[in-house]
Amino acid sequence: MMAGELTFVHPEAVHLIWVMVAALWCLHWADSRGREALQQFASPIMLFRLATQSGRQRRIFRLLGIGAFMSFCTLGIMRPQSRGVAEAVSVSRISADIVFVLDVSKSMLAEDAAPNRLGRAKAEIADLVGSLSGNRVGLVAFAGRAAVLCPLTPDYGFFKMILSSADHRSIRRGGTRIGDAIAKATRAFGPGEGAKVMMLITDGEDHESFAADAAKKALEKGVSIVAIGFGSEAGSEITLTDPKTGAKHALTDRDGKVVRSRLDGETLREVTRITEGVYIPAGIAALDLGAIVAQHIEPLVQAKSTSSVRVVPTEYYPWMAIGALVSLFAAIWLCGAPSLRRQW
Repeated sequence: MMAGELTFVHPEAVHLIWVMVAALWCLHWADSRGREALQQFASPIMLFRLATQSGRQRRIFRLLGIGAFMSFCTLGIMRPQSRGVAEAVSVSRISADIVFVLDVSKSMLAEDAAPNRLGRAKAEIADLVGSLSGNRVGLVAFAGRAAVLCPLTPDYGFFKMILSSADHRSIRRGGTRIGDAIAKATRAFGPGEGAKVMMLITDGEDHESFAADAAKKALEKGVSIVAIGFGSEAGSEITLTDPKTGAKHALTDRDGKVVRSRLDGETLREVTRITEGVYIPAGIAALDLGAIVAQHIEPLVQAKSTSSVRVVPTEYYPWMAIGALVSLFAAIWLCGAPSLRRQW
């Protein structure tokens, strides 16, 4: 190692050297004053018989040992280190922000999935969140308009509590405005370098909400959209159960006409294409979000993983600590070893 490669993490600690010099001078002064005081009360022969005396060389070596101890302590506090070696650090899975965008319109009450589409979607989302770790999750509900029910949070318990309370009454305005939902969810992400994934779950036809424009803005913020479409693109009736009588009936509008739910698969394909995401036509089958995450979301997160090279410095403070201990023990040994007293 060349001398130029040695650096100190805390170079300002070098000023402790003045404390060390002052301490050594005080020890030397106290030792000299003690010897002079003893010589005033007894003759040299009596002092040799009554008190343990230190030779000049022994006292010098004792001060040197204490000085070495303080010097090593000062160097240890300064924390000397050299550049060391470089090592590659790869991150196979980085923290991601996942916003669930859930359609809570009345058509999600259809019972072609048990207990209904909305209940099934909420249960699958809750199970999925339980398997996540190190990621933040958020919830946006939408129908005729969109609202953030849960901002991004690492608190999965709080997220599940908000999710459990979401229903068709969370958004009063009817309809399905996918563009508004995408725009609201995009704003919910905020800044950050981690992967951003939007899970859009809907069964309705988009009602002129400019979803493609919203998807382009999401792409600008680095958001990928995974869209899961319930229902049939050809359109189907929505069957509901009357909670009072248990009778099943078709959902009707204000004019008494039967409402047919038509999945706008073309719009969902477009927004996922723009954001380099995935469109999954689930039909009327029960969702398996675990498989969806493994097949579609994990690759999006992994694709944003990074690797870096960092330099691990070589630390020398352990050697300073060893040197300090050796010097301290040497100073103590010199103070009390009879054999050395006879030698000096």
